[in-house]
Amino acid sequence: MTSEQRRLQPRKQPRQVRAELTRQRILTAAAHVFAEYGYAAGTTNRIAERARISIGSLYQYYPNKDAILAELLTRHLDGDRTTETLRRYKESPEPLETVIRAFVRTVIENHLDDPRLLQIMIEQAPRSGELLERITRLEWEMIGDLRELLHGHPEVRVRDKDTAARLVASTVELTVHQLIASPGSIDVTRLENELVAMITGYLRA
Repeated sequence: MTSEQRRLQPRKQPRQVRAELTRQRILTAAAHVFAEYGYAAGTTNRIAERARISIGSLYQYYPNKDAILAELLTRHLDGDRTTETLRRYKESPEPLETVIRAFVRTVIENHLDDPRLLQIMIEQAPRSGELLERITRLEWEMIGDLRELLHGHPEVRVRDKDTAARLVASTVELTVHQLIASPGSIDVTRLENELVAMITGYLRA
């Protein structure tokens, strides 16, 4: 393990229920602190205070706030259901609009828990080589599933389906992230409807 990997790794893997509950308290507290103060001002002292533990106890679990944010990002990736949704519809006779709506809705739901925290995680979270590889792997899994779906659906008329899969994945992910994580609020139903209309229209052209 490199020094960079050690810097981003939790120090203590809980084996008892009490220890696991303490780690959960640290992560929950960190999510609130980062969302409220931002990453730069979201210090380990503030996290420990919010979690109601000593700073020494926090350091038994995590060496620094980078490691805490990296674990929050990992847990966010674990909760992503986009690929699962695409695979469910891959050989489905459902109309194209229904399939694209399910995809768009899943991406939106994946961004709703705490938009401010999500913005911090994506834009400021330290990323080890291992974490970057995982993010890249998830992106390409999504693109691969979209590609298969586009090749197999009778309503899809766009010619270059390989490029279309990459465009759809990037457009939906980046648009949803930018609009939901930005300071100004947006109506998620309207966002979903407009994205579905835009993507479906492009694929049928």
